[in-house]
Amino acid sequence: MALSTKHLLGIKDLQKEDIELILHTALQFKEVLQRPVKKVPSLRDITIVNLFYENSTRTRISFELAEKRLSADTINFTVSGSSAAKGETLLDTVNNILSMKVDMVVMRHSASGAPHFLSKHIPAAIINAGDGINEHPTQALLDAFSMTEKFGSLKGLKVAIIGDIMHSRVALSNIYLLNKMGAEIMLAGPPTLIPPYIKEAFGVKVTYNLNEALHWCDVANVLRIQLERQNQPLFSSLREYNLSYGIHRNTLEKLGKKIVIMHPGPINRGVELDSDVADGPFSIILHQVENGVAVRMAALYLLSTPNA
Repeated sequence: MALSTKHLLGIKDLQKEDIELILHTALQFKEVLQRPVKKVPSLRDITIVNLFYENSTRTRISFELAEKRLSADTINFTVSGSSAAKGETLLDTVNNILSMKVDMVVMRHSASGAPHFLSKHIPAAIINAGDGINEHPTQALLDAFSMTEKFGSLKGLKVAIIGDIMHSRVALSNIYLLNKMGAEIMLAGPPTLIPPYIKEAFGVKVTYNLNEALHWCDVANVLRIQLERQNQPLFSSLREYNLSYGIHRNTLEKLGKKIVIMHPGPINRGVELDSDVADGPFSIILHQVENGVAVRMAALYLLSTPNA
C-alpha cells in the first residue's frame, strides 16, 4: 500500500486510509525500536534535510532520531547560522540545498503555508513539521497513535482539546484527524482563545468551562499558551488562567472517573498543567514523545517509497 500524496503537508490533505496506513506502519516501527539493535536500512542512500526556520527541541530531535534509525543521511539547517539570516529567500535556500541531491525536506516555518509553497516549486518530498498557526501533522498523528494504543480505536472516543485553540497548529491538525477517524471533539478555553467560527466550521462542541470538558471527555489534550503568537493580551494573567483553566491533581481526583492527559510540549508548568498532573498517573505525555519517533519513521518511510 502507498500514501495517496507525495507530501505530508497537513492532515487536511490526507484520506482516512492514509492515516490508518501511517498508524499501522508506526506500530511496526515501534516494535523495531524495542529491539536491542534499533536501526534498519529502510532509508539507506536517502538524503533528508531538516529545514527549521523556527526553534524546536522535541520535533527536531524526534525527526533526527527517526531519520538515523532508518539509516538516512541527514543534513541539519538552522536560520541563525545560514545565508537566510543575510536575506536569502526561502526558495533560493532550498534550491541550493536540492542542488546537493537531497531527496526529502522536513520543514518548520513561522509562515503558514510555507511548506505548501515549496511543494509547488521543488521536486523533493516535503514533510511539514509545523507552519505558522496552520498545521502540525506529525504531532496529530503521534497523538492519534498514542490514543489508539491506550483505547484501541479513535471511533467514538471523546477528546477535549483545552487551551489556546486560536494560535495552535496542533489543535487544527488534531481536529482534522479526529473528525476523519470518527472521534467526538470538545474545545475548551477562554472565549478569547477559541475562534468564534470554529464550532460551525468543524462540527465540534465548545465550552468555556473546564470542569464541563473534563467530566465529558475520555482524553484531555492540553495545549500550551503561546504568548509569542499573541500580539495583544487575551486574558488577565497567567495566574488567573491557571486558576480557571489550569489542570490540578485534585481536580482530576474529584471527577469520579479516570481520564488521560496529553500535551504536545513544551509544558508551561503551573500554567496549563501542574507538575503533579504532568508527571502523574493520568499523564501519557512521555509516551507521546516515545511514539513520535515511530510515527515519524513511518511517515518518512512511506513518503520515500511511493510504490511500497
